[in-house]
Amino acid sequence: MNLKQIANSIWAIACLIGAMMFLPDVGQAQDAKVKAAMELLESTTNKLGPPKIEGTEAVGGKAAPAIYFGSTKMNNNFEVVDDVVKQAQGTATIFVKSGDEYIRVATNVKKDDGSRAIGTVLDPKGKAIESIRKGEAFYGEVDILGKPYITGYKPIRDSSKNVIGIYYVGYLK
Repeated sequence: MNLKQIANSIWAIACLIGAMMFLPDVGQAQDAKVKAAMELLESTTNKLGPPKIEGTEAVGGKAAPAIYFGSTKMNNNFEVVDDVVKQAQGTATIFVKSGDEYIRVATNVKKDDGSRAIGTVLDPKGKAIESIRKGEAFYGEVDILGKPYITGYKPIRDSSKNVIGIYYVGYLK
């Protein structure tokens, strides 16, 4: 190899390393997408009014507390989650706290049969629930109904700052 070839090889390697340093990887891009979708879900619900629990309503055959944003009930109401997905793709869910469980009351996450996964619960042994129990958001990869997703979960708090539900957004990995 002559000196010119060596110099060209070094230059090509330097360019490749430089490109790798300045281009975000797929994981970072997905994380940014998740955070943007989460902001969209939160801002959409905040426009409706403050969150609260009032009464109960069955979802997917399971009794659940009824979660509202302002006067808009979320149980079995898919308008908000579907609107978020129209704008940001992926999936979105509103969970309500019921005892120690968090129940999907508004979602476009699908079960294997293609139906909405309403009435199903957040994995009580999963990574996300650990953060939620501490009152913190969780961002990362989790398994949802047997499929890997890049996700975000954030507590929904009522006017007394009690956690009454969870915002969720995610993208199939």
